[in-house]
Amino acid sequence: MSRRAVRLSVLVVAIVLVAALVVSVVGAVVVIRRPLPQTSGTLHVPGLSAPVTVTRDARGVPTITATTSADLFRAQGYVAAQDRFFEMDYRRHVTAGRLSELVGENADALAADKVIRTFGWRRVAEQEWQTVEPSTRAALQAYADGVNAYLDGKAPSQIAVEYTVLGLQVNVRAPEPWDPVDSLAWLKAMAWDLRGNYDDELERARTFESVRDVDKVDQLFPEYPQDVNAPILTAKEDDAATATAAAHGDATITSAELRSGDVQRAIVSASAAVDAVPHLVGDGAGVGSNSWVVSGEHTASGKPVLANDPHLGISAPGIWAQVRLRCAQVGTQCPYDVSGFSFAGMPGVVIGHNDQLAWGLTNLGADVTDFFLERVLGDAVQVDDGTEPIVTRTETIKVNGSDDVQIQVRSTRHGPIVSDVVDDLAAVGDGPVPDGTSGHGYAVSLAWTALQPGHTADALLAIDTAKDADDIARVGRLLEVPSQNIVFATADGHIGYQAPGRIPLRAKVAGELPSDGTWPRPGWDSDYDWQGYVDPAQMPHALDPASGIIVAANQQVVPRGTGPYLTQDWDYGFRSQRIRDQLEAATSDGGKVDVASMGALQYDQHNPYADVLVPALLSLDIGNTFDDDGQQLLRTWDRVSDKDSPAAAYFAAVWANVLELAFDDDLPDGDGPSGDSRWLEVVRRLLDDPDSPWWDDRSTPGVVEGRDEVLTRAMVSARRQLTARLGRDPKDWSWGKLHVMAPEHPVLGGDSVPAIVRRLVNPTPIGVGGGSSIVDATAWDASSGSFDVTAAPSMRMVVDLGDLDSSTWVTLTGTSGHPGSKHYTDQLGAWAAGRTFAWPFSAAAVQADAEQKLTLQP
Repeated sequence: MSRRAVRLSVLVVAIVLVAALVVSVVGAVVVIRRPLPQTSGTLHVPGLSAPVTVTRDARGVPTITATTSADLFRAQGYVAAQDRFFEMDYRRHVTAGRLSELVGENADALAADKVIRTFGWRRVAEQEWQTVEPSTRAALQAYADGVNAYLDGKAPSQIAVEYTVLGLQVNVRAPEPWDPVDSLAWLKAMAWDLRGNYDDELERARTFESVRDVDKVDQLFPEYPQDVNAPILTAKEDDAATATAAAHGDATITSAELRSGDVQRAIVSASAAVDAVPHLVGDGAGVGSNSWVVSGEHTASGKPVLANDPHLGISAPGIWAQVRLRCAQVGTQCPYDVSGFSFAGMPGVVIGHNDQLAWGLTNLGADVTDFFLERVLGDAVQVDDGTEPIVTRTETIKVNGSDDVQIQVRSTRHGPIVSDVVDDLAAVGDGPVPDGTSGHGYAVSLAWTALQPGHTADALLAIDTAKDADDIARVGRLLEVPSQNIVFATADGHIGYQAPGRIPLRAKVAGELPSDGTWPRPGWDSDYDWQGYVDPAQMPHALDPASGIIVAANQQVVPRGTGPYLTQDWDYGFRSQRIRDQLEAATSDGGKVDVASMGALQYDQHNPYADVLVPALLSLDIGNTFDDDGQQLLRTWDRVSDKDSPAAAYFAAVWANVLELAFDDDLPDGDGPSGDSRWLEVVRRLLDDPDSPWWDDRSTPGVVEGRDEVLTRAMVSARRQLTARLGRDPKDWSWGKLHVMAPEHPVLGGDSVPAIVRRLVNPTPIGVGGGSSIVDATAWDASSGSFDVTAAPSMRMVVDLGDLDSSTWVTLTGTSGHPGSKHYTDQLGAWAAGRTFAWPFSAAAVQADAEQKLTLQP
């Protein structure tokens, strides 16, 4: 039995003893091992038309081989339920606003349920079931049938140990059958976490309340520095560059419209509501991705090489489930021959490759959400010179072990009203209106493209059988939310880029509020309503650019003024430019790249913050031999944030102090600088203005601080902070002692759970290198007082189209969702060290790699 299983045995014994139950160690072992799946021999699965084989490699990754598409997806559902059903069940409870049914009376769970019921994710998914293509419905139904075949006749304790632990506190019933709509609802959670700029939109409005100056707010949200960091495509490379740029506003917002306490309360309430939503994929600074593709002229194999590593939230189990889906004979009846990363609960492969094409996804970050300030007139809202009724419905939330909770959901033509969901922050009061009069209440509604039924599920299955640029263009038309950059490469030597997504068109309005989606919009003025969506043919795309290199890492897509207006709030491109610079250097003078060099680039830990800030730090004289010990580390630092680096630890502390000293006194409480790429660009610009008011600390009346004083104080404070935390001698410091990655179980991993439970379900924390806006993007929040990892590469893959069997992959934790399985965390160590595993694809290579074989019989 694995060490993890032993730990789980001890856990269960302890829990049962605490509950005054009497069990033996042998009984505890049985409880732990009972949910682990059968992975060899034969099992009977109703509904199959022919036998299906499931082989697993040394890390438990399944390869599923079937004769029909229906059998393939039925088997995928069965295997997913074997490995990760509790994760699937948790996700569907969240996405349906039913988390309280699973975990019982819990304030956070109830708040999440209220907001998600208000959004109506499940209601939209039910509509989507009627919208998707018949072949997609068939795949979703087959997948659900496979899940339910696994669940049939099993007690909760046979499915997942989490049900056993939860059962000590709440009533745990047998899980409901899986419904195909459960899969579609999961796509709403994915789209929510990758939705674009809603954080920046609300943060602008909150920041204005503090600084009271639109120009000062704009300084904290600078334009993308396209003269420093290149967009994904040049205007020349974009095959859609002749399209007319969609209009966007340049008007300013007046203080009269945002200073109102009623408007600010509505905005704060809306922020509180959306913050209550659990983030199943990731949230905030650090959620992004790297991807790039290099043409065969620059590679050792003579065919394209593609790399992708999405930066998402860290969790246990990790977000991705590796899988190989193979039709025994590829043809019309069964067209799938694909391998890659899937979501538990969804048929198919989301990112990966087939025998003709490889693809990667990164968050485009298009602005697909707008918050509308609504002028409330009783049970209606103002629209121009008239009113429209607020639509209401009642939602009943069941709470395990407690009384039901009923809520009233209100919606306008823009979307659900979110500012009155959290009871103690409901905002209704007097406030300004366009003509300067007042006398009515305000609410905030949310317009979001994902609240309309769409075809994302069609896109995810269509990409699995894509062969060329035309197929990817079709996928781009279907992949409406979340908007993702697609990079791809084909076996016959092409490389390309496609920007998909359902992108709102916003008319340019000459008014007091900006009309480009960067600030909340006046819902009472119909001129600010969305005017439709960008024509998919106008979305940026490219095939075989002359450079032979495409890098898509959340930066600006095309130069300003070209193509449709997508957003103003990009990642600021320091990661993407580092990747591009390294690729161009590696391929200059006839140099060639390969899978190994691309894997090494994914683990690159060069720190762009150091490039910007270290020269200024070294120009200052601290004047104290103790306090300048940290500064001395910077003089010989290679500017690489590896986990063993003392200088990297010191520099991170300096960076956090710089942000706090320069900006905390100007920002609203709780909105301290996160330290992500936007703040790097803000500071980069301010370094050339040593007397900028931003450097002055308003909390020190009569004293005006400048740049050099702030930087000096930041270094002195960092030296003393690390002395207290890591010791007096800087040689004892290291970045990995501060920068710790600690994946957490979504239900049993939090502080409210007994420590013995947390130690079981949460992997052992591990110190890592990298950091925010570094290619090895292990993000951290500089405003939190902690250096712990908040988001990270959720997987890494490199595909060589010249030899698919030489490709490599790794996922964050492991392929299993069972804490008692050796595959729960067996990839974590390799991931943290920058290592990957062989990724065989050909039938012979997969067979040679197989360690277990399970046959699913009709």
